[in-house]
Amino acid sequence: MKKIAVMTGLIMLAGLGTLAGLGASAASGDGVERRDVSKEQYATLLGQCRYADTQSAREQCRTNVRETYRIGRTDRELDCRTYSGVTVCGTLTLGASERACVQDSVSKGLTYRRAEVECYVYE
Repeated sequence: MKKIAVMTGLIMLAGLGTLAGLGASAASGDGVERRDVSKEQYATLLGQCRYADTQSAREQCRTNVRETYRIGRTDRELDCRTYSGVTVCGTLTLGASERACVQDSVSKGLTYRRAEVECYVYE
């Protein structure tokens, strides 16, 4: 019975992921759905954690990447962007000073996406 419930849950989660446009995902064996990304995308996701504003935030970022993604096939739905020679993917978790930087940069005419990356990396 437990096996059936787990499989049903996985099927429902996989369906939700597809409906939400999350791309391919696979079960990790611990009940958590992980999103397949290419080796390069995974390296980018882990690498961008070095820009988080505190040691704790950097560690949490790496943990989130390891729990959310796994190396598989390229995820064409993953939001990756490059500005000022730095590539980031997915959602960036910004600290207070980074959010203020984004607001200031956008008010001066920079696009939100560019401001988000530049403030995350350089703030």
